[in-house]
Amino acid sequence: MVGLADRWLTRSPRLWGLLVPALLFVCLAALRRGLYRLRLLRSTRLPVPVVVVGNITAGGAGKTPVVLFLAQQLATLGRRPGIVSRGYGGAGVVTEVRADSDPRQVGDEPLLLKRRSACPVFIGRRRADAAQALLAAYPDCNLILCDDGLQHLALARDVEIAVLDRRGLMNGWPLPAGPLREPASRLRTVDAVVLNGLDQPPATTSPTFRMGLEGSRFYRLDRPEESCDAATLVAQIAAGARFYALAGIGEPRRFFDHLSGLGLRFEAHAFPDHHAYRAEDLALTGDALLTTEKDAVKFAALAPRLPVWVLPVEARIAPDLARFVLEKLDGSPSA
Repeated sequence: MVGLADRWLTRSPRLWGLLVPALLFVCLAALRRGLYRLRLLRSTRLPVPVVVVGNITAGGAGKTPVVLFLAQQLATLGRRPGIVSRGYGGAGVVTEVRADSDPRQVGDEPLLLKRRSACPVFIGRRRADAAQALLAAYPDCNLILCDDGLQHLALARDVEIAVLDRRGLMNGWPLPAGPLREPASRLRTVDAVVLNGLDQPPATTSPTFRMGLEGSRFYRLDRPEESCDAATLVAQIAAGARFYALAGIGEPRRFFDHLSGLGLRFEAHAFPDHHAYRAEDLALTGDALLTTEKDAVKFAALAPRLPVWVLPVEARIAPDLARFVLEKLDGSPSA
C-alpha cells in the first residue's frame, strides 16, 4: 500500500494499465450515487444529527484527529456525542469498543478514539446499525460522529466534512490508477474541507479550515505515568542513544517529519496503514522506539524488548470547526 501510494503521486506510465478499471470504478460509483439520489437505495435517518468526517482519497488523511477534536470540543459546548466507525480488520458485526478491546477485533483507530475521548464508540460494517445500537445503549447521546464514511450513503447525514492531507489529490486519477474514491468535484458539495498541512487548497466553494497537529511530550508505553519532553530524548540521542521511529499510518513521513521538527534523530521504519505488527517488526537493536498512539495500541501484546515512547498529538483547527458544525445543525450562528 505504501508503494502504491507513492506511485499515485504522479501519472506514471506504470499506472496507465489501471485506467480501464479506474473508469469502471467511476461508472459504478456514479451509478450507486444515482440510485441513492433516486431513492432506489435507501438511507437510514437517525433521530439525532449525524456529522460525517471522511475524505475522497484512499488511505489516511487525518480523519481520526478531526473526529477526536470534534468529540472533545462539542462536549465542551454542551453536546453529548457518540462515535461510529466501520472498524478495520474486525468481523464487521456491530460491537461496542471498550478501552481494553483487542485492536485486532475492533481496529486501531476506534480503540484510540475510545481511549482518548469520553464518548461511547461502536463499530459495524453498516454504520447505521452501529449508530442505532449506540443510541439504544446510550440514549442520552444527542449527536453521532462518523469516523470515515463519506461514501457510506446508507447513513443519512446532516454535516459532511472532507479532510485532505499535504499530498492533496495526488495524481487526480480514480482508484486504482490514483487515490480518488470520488471525483474532485465532490469537494464542492461537502459542508467543509479541512486541510491537514496542505498549503494550496483545492478548487472548492466549501468553507475551508486549516489543521495542524501539535505534540512534544511522550509517555512510556509500559509505564504510562512516566512521561518526558522531546528535549530529554534529544539529550539521550546526543549522548549516543540509538532510536527508531515506527509508523503505520496513512502517511508515515508526516510523523517522521514531526519528530525531526522536535530535534530528534532516528532510523525511520514505515509500514502500511493499519499494519498488523509482528514481534519481529519490533525486534530492533538499540535504545528505544518512538511511535504514534495509533500504532502503540497494537504494541502492548507484542512485549517489545526496547522501551517504547509514544507521542500523543492534538489537532488544532482554525477557524472554530466545532462552532461551525453547531451553526450548521442549529441553522443560526453559534454564540
